[in-house]
Amino acid sequence: MSPWVLKSTGEREAFSEEKLRASLRRSGATPETIEEIVAHIMAELKDGMQTQAIYRHAFSILKKRERGTAATYSLRKAVMQLGRSGFPFEKFVAEVLKTQGYKVKTGVIIPGLCVSHEVDILAEKDNQHIFVECKFHNEVSLKSDVKVALYVHARFLDLQKGHSANEGKTPKIHNGWLVTNTKATSDAIQYSECAGLTIIAWNYPHEGNLHDLIRESGIHPLTCLTTLSQGEKRALLQNGVVSCAEVLGDGAKLRSAGVPAERIPRIKAEAAALCTAQSQLS
Repeated sequence: MSPWVLKSTGEREAFSEEKLRASLRRSGATPETIEEIVAHIMAELKDGMQTQAIYRHAFSILKKRERGTAATYSLRKAVMQLGRSGFPFEKFVAEVLKTQGYKVKTGVIIPGLCVSHEVDILAEKDNQHIFVECKFHNEVSLKSDVKVALYVHARFLDLQKGHSANEGKTPKIHNGWLVTNTKATSDAIQYSECAGLTIIAWNYPHEGNLHDLIRESGIHPLTCLTTLSQGEKRALLQNGVVSCAEVLGDGAKLRSAGVPAERIPRIKAEAAALCTAQSQLS
């Protein structure tokens, strides 16, 4: 019988060796590294262990063996580290949508029928405009509930009515999306399916969820980089740098964040390795 583990939500579940293997395979770890990590985890596994502790253990081994792959494995945590304000998350989602062929604008003010709305992302593709509301959480246990879905849908409807009232002088909003980096509650999903609102959560829907979109895009958040300190990451995020690829230039962005010149080659090497590994997986 498998030992039971404690999830971050406080729920208990049986430990799944296959889930661990699958997560490591998705990160791009080699079969040899996967077997080594699984053996380490299984040797130390006990009833009541926290899934976060298991993650930290697996990550520490992966980091020693394959640094670029380790950054991929830590993707969910890295997204949560994008910042308390949520703005870096909005910009990151916009960059991901660009790879899907969308033209994007962030922080756009659009008049509705009743009030004007500051839109997180206005995405356009095939003459269709999408209003994207980004809901950022910095704890995995927090979920976007039905009140959030109702709020986003109400804004979407007001933007649609605003287009008609302004005789087409504002963009016609064809779809409304709620994008969140954690989960959506079952009520939020039920309402959205009924109302025609699109929800993209970390693992919802089954295909085309946020995790899938990030991996397909080949873009990884800056916070994936293990060669940067927390202070350096914060400084770069404040300067508007949100992805690993953005530090691959001449080093000016790294220098402006106070990164010493002697460390820049190592940071760029990790960023390049991660981008290369991701392009091979996509």
